[in-house]
Amino acid sequence: MAQCGVASRRKSEELIKAGVVRINGVTIYEPGFPVDPKKDQIIVSGKELNEAVKVYIMVNKPKGVVSTSEDTHGRQRVLDLVPINERLYSVGRLDMDTEGLLLLTNDGDLTFYLTHPSHEFEKTYVGRVKGCPDENSLESFRHGMVIEDYRSAPAAIKILKMDRDTSLLEMRIHEGKKRQIRKMCAAMGHPIIDLKRVAMGNLTLGRLKPGEWRYLNNDEIIYLKGEKKW
Repeated sequence: MAQCGVASRRKSEELIKAGVVRINGVTIYEPGFPVDPKKDQIIVSGKELNEAVKVYIMVNKPKGVVSTSEDTHGRQRVLDLVPINERLYSVGRLDMDTEGLLLLTNDGDLTFYLTHPSHEFEKTYVGRVKGCPDENSLESFRHGMVIEDYRSAPAAIKILKMDRDTSLLEMRIHEGKKRQIRKMCAAMGHPIIDLKRVAMGNLTLGRLKPGEWRYLNNDEIIYLKGEKKW
């Protein structure tokens, strides 16, 4: 189900447990039931499931756009920027006030792979903060910081530019906890003013302007799946 773009792995398991999935006319309730999409009839919520063509897209999410699939407040979603028929899901999220690189796909296995903490897929951000962090603050960021109820993993940070009242920082993390970069900068005493994700691993935004998107090429897809490194 996740591979066909019906839902994420977790949501697919919830649908199965809810009893809305039928295999060859039989309702199943336990995830992991063996099926062959080319031979077995799979019905989800009354609709027959067909093996979907995999789609991989990079989008430059503008500030003010949400990355969730549904929004009850009527705000623009990143999915609204990509007018194609396939049902897509974001690989991780960017909060509404953060712009930059976001991947969309209907490949549930790849989404799971890229968002699982054990794979430590690096994400690079450029952010403008208030003030100028001193070396002690930068070292605390690099070695991990206590944020609310967890300690962040070691990360990378460097100052790109300093003005009188602000600094431009490049920050690289392997984790993806909610608003993590913003919380780490606040913990340093230098809250974020503007934040942009500029890379995921070796994938970069390139010339994509806010609101623009493109399909990933074959080399980029192979790289994301870990089949080769650039």
